[in-house]
Amino acid sequence: MLVNRQKLFKEILNNFLERFFEIEAIIISDLEGFVIAGEKRKDIDSNIEIISVLTTFINPVLERIRNEFSFKKFGTASFDTDEHRLLFITIDEERILSLIFNSMASVEKVAPYTYFLAEKAAQILNMQGDELIQLDIPDFDSEADRHEKLKESICQSELDECANYAFKFVIVGSHEVGKTSLIRQFVERKFSHDYRATIGLNIFAHNFDFQGNEIHVQLWDIGAQQYFKRFRKIYYNGAEAAFIVFDITNRESFEKIKEWHGEINQLIDEKNIPIVIVGNKVDLSEQRVISTAEGEDLAKLLSETYIETSALSGENVIDAFELIAYHYIIKTKKKEKDVIREDLVEAILSTLKELVILELTFISENMSWDPGFQTIINLENLGDYSKLKDSNKEKLYPYKNGLILSSFAYDDFNLSNSDGVFCMFDARDRENIDPKWKDILIDIVRKVRKKRAVIVGIRVSDDKNWSRLMEEFVIDKDLEEKVVSVLFLKIGPDYREKIYEHLKLMLDVIVTTRKLK
Repeated sequence: MLVNRQKLFKEILNNFLERFFEIEAIIISDLEGFVIAGEKRKDIDSNIEIISVLTTFINPVLERIRNEFSFKKFGTASFDTDEHRLLFITIDEERILSLIFNSMASVEKVAPYTYFLAEKAAQILNMQGDELIQLDIPDFDSEADRHEKLKESICQSELDECANYAFKFVIVGSHEVGKTSLIRQFVERKFSHDYRATIGLNIFAHNFDFQGNEIHVQLWDIGAQQYFKRFRKIYYNGAEAAFIVFDITNRESFEKIKEWHGEINQLIDEKNIPIVIVGNKVDLSEQRVISTAEGEDLAKLLSETYIETSALSGENVIDAFELIAYHYIIKTKKKEKDVIREDLVEAILSTLKELVILELTFISENMSWDPGFQTIINLENLGDYSKLKDSNKEKLYPYKNGLILSSFAYDDFNLSNSDGVFCMFDARDRENIDPKWKDILIDIVRKVRKKRAVIVGIRVSDDKNWSRLMEEFVIDKDLEEKVVSVLFLKIGPDYREKIYEHLKLMLDVIVTTRKLK
């Protein structure tokens, strides 16, 4: 069947021109300057034929292009003139895709799409018979936005503090799925068409910034050859994150994912490391045999995250590496929080050994924001508790081990049995304390028993005078005769992390105050 290549070229080139207004003309030619296909924007001077565009802009630099690309099968080059920017991409050893931009155009913005166009041109040039070639221009930006929204929804609430992180990261998968190309695209921002199987192992070191965190990674590109399987246990040692890459145009590589996943879990000593399943080569969407839904379903089955990339165009490559960095950071923070939680549990149990019964009371304006009470309730190793009272104004949760938690709103609280009181005031964006706060504090000291501890947490904005706010709380001397320890704490935006320290401090003050004569 006769293939109408000119019709296909005309359609896709015009689609491209309609999508990117900064491009004035597109030409596909051989290295000698013979025009194979070309289109120019309709609003460009109609008297200028496409052959004139080639003669005027491209022929003068053809010799330079030939020299530039003579030593490699694939390459790109760009040149600036007074009125235009020129971008050239080799389609194969004999043919070149040329794009003429206006002088103010951002070539970098369009570049990922030009690789897509070059791939389509190669397909049209090499097509046989009635092959189906999809000519619609994809929207990479909408896909990037989808992953950006994912990052925003899961990152911003967790990455409150910035730090430096270093971890070893392995990339595995079947032959020719693009593992090395993904790494090179991320590290060097370039793609090579020359395929060479990784012989056993290749290691890259790279630093990058993610959400204000400085990330240092060692990328271990592990060969897929069966012969090297005996060495992979060594290569995996110390790995703290992993990519499992497959080719969306190759079902066999997709079916190997479970095998790779099992190998990682078997051979890596660190359990439950962050793993991202990567479907690569989305620039070859018309050759796709694995749908996005199928990839997502497998990742869900394995309890992992899924993302699709193109090492050729760079689509989602940065997002993929940032996603694994996010998972590693969150897991690291979780480990740190687990240690802090264990320390707090130990402090509570140690205090119970001395007091036998320990009642902690929390007072706040709105009981829906009561971080101290909620933090202790969420400690898993304290044992069982019951809810004797659980309303919007009072909560009473006794534990079987002797710990009793109570929570009240400002207007009415019972402190007859409390060993320690934690009261929170929200002074953000205030120049002065609320006058009623002082009355509440006096009422707390009056109601609590002798030799007890009161912690006053004042939540403030960074730009407010903390010391002056604190000084506005004045306690009458006759109240101090009860030997009640009153300690003021500054509650800042990092209260989620600091609340563990505040609660441990409260326990120390309780024990110390009880020992006073």
